[in-house]
Amino acid sequence: MRFIAFDFETTGFLPGIDQIIEIGAVRFINGQPDATFVTLVDPRRSIPEGASRVNGITDQMVAGQPVIENLLESFAEFCGEDIMVAHNAPFDYQFLLADIKKYESSAPGGVVLDSCAMSRKVFPGLLNYKLGTLVQHLNIPATGFHRAGEDASYCGQLFTHLLNKISIGGQLPAIENLIALSSGQALKFPKLIKQPKQLGFMDFA
Repeated sequence: MRFIAFDFETTGFLPGIDQIIEIGAVRFINGQPDATFVTLVDPRRSIPEGASRVNGITDQMVAGQPVIENLLESFAEFCGEDIMVAHNAPFDYQFLLADIKKYESSAPGGVVLDSCAMSRKVFPGLLNYKLGTLVQHLNIPATGFHRAGEDASYCGQLFTHLLNKISIGGQLPAIENLIALSSGQALKFPKLIKQPKQLGFMDFA
């Protein structure tokens, strides 16, 4: 199976208000990493101290990096129509969706699955379902967390474990079954058509 594991680091928790400051994505083919898309993003605002404590990303690190509207097209091209997977996917989905709508940008075409929701059903009884807990449970080698590239890689490896666990006789489950194990509904980004901006006018009467 071919899929994109992805993760965003952000300035906070509110899509459309807080901003993406790092994109990490790894394309997996048959369980092996094939290509990566990793970049810091300039949010055009100061990163709150609380966010920096979590991910270690500072204002100095993002200064001069690309802004999100200049990355959306290339990220969509990288993802193509592949299945996408994120840990706690609704969070990352809503952040990207907000920017896609704001800039009327191209969007990834694949369905978005949640490895966290899937793990709750496939690996019941764990203390919690944080990415770090699952990585430790599955003995996935890890060096650190809360950076987008690394977390995307861990998510992809976790999803590969999930696929292996639920495959029968080497037969991968149908996408409908994966959606059912995930959020239960197919998360997909809209295909937007960029609308021409109407010029306003001043009434001097």
